[in-house]
Amino acid sequence: MRDQQHTLASSIALEGVGLHTGLPVRCSLHPAPAGSGRVFVRVDQPGSPEIPARLGSLAPAPLCTLLQQGFAQVQTVEHLLAALYILGIDNCRIEVAGPELPLLDGSALPFVQAIAQAGILAQDQPAQQGVIREPVTVWAGEAFVSALPHPVTRFTYGIDFADCPIGQQWLSWRENRADFVQSIAPARTFARQQDVERARQQGLIQGGSLENAIVCSQTEWLGPLRFPDEPVRHKLIDLLGDLSLLGCRLQGHIVAYKAGHALHHRLAEQLLQSGSLQVEPAQEQPRDPLGGVESRSSF
Repeated sequence: MRDQQHTLASSIALEGVGLHTGLPVRCSLHPAPAGSGRVFVRVDQPGSPEIPARLGSLAPAPLCTLLQQGFAQVQTVEHLLAALYILGIDNCRIEVAGPELPLLDGSALPFVQAIAQAGILAQDQPAQQGVIREPVTVWAGEAFVSALPHPVTRFTYGIDFADCPIGQQWLSWRENRADFVQSIAPARTFARQQDVERARQQGLIQGGSLENAIVCSQTEWLGPLRFPDEPVRHKLIDLLGDLSLLGCRLQGHIVAYKAGHALHHRLAEQLLQSGSLQVEPAQEQPRDPLGGVESRSSF
């Protein structure tokens, strides 16, 4: 059975501060026609320029995903894009009055809740699915991201911060919308205390605080965690948001280790350039007997 495209049933707005700029920002999510995709609109700029949430809009940026068309930019889009992708919102007009999306609580959960409040509407065109036919891997030193053929969609992520309480964490997750809401979306962005100080000296994370991020010193967390392995769960949110720029739903197994936004983007670009991704009308995937979250952490 083919899976149809979806959009929002109604509009909804969110407000907050941007992680890197520290500026107050308002964004609103609106229904969009079938086939239009997910598109950001800078309503605070002359002519309200549009920025498609596609790989062709990527621009280099530290510690976030930034999209650009001409002189119009919007950054820190990955949490919202992850929520839209997993909840199956193929078409959405995202109006932004500022250069960055609001960080909210640092997770994807407020976006998930906003989408639930707006409602989801099926459309009369089939969704597009990208089936991984051949293995693809991109490297950067020890870090890598691989895409492997697999009958169902699964994501596996590993991180390793041996010098602090984060430690080594691995998560393997079978794509599941209900489980995303409960087990992945609430995970907040994280940082080591020494990295926070360095980034602020570079003019970054001006809006970050213990209200919208989890931070650790070399010996302890500075606030309570929502999950023992919350950092690696948040890395999965970043990966999902970045891969959503392919503009289709994925079928395959993505494995990442010590990666970040730049490596996520490189994998997506390599999937398209290599021809390893076959795009076709989406089909309902078979059930995975190992579905759900499987994680292992060492501290």
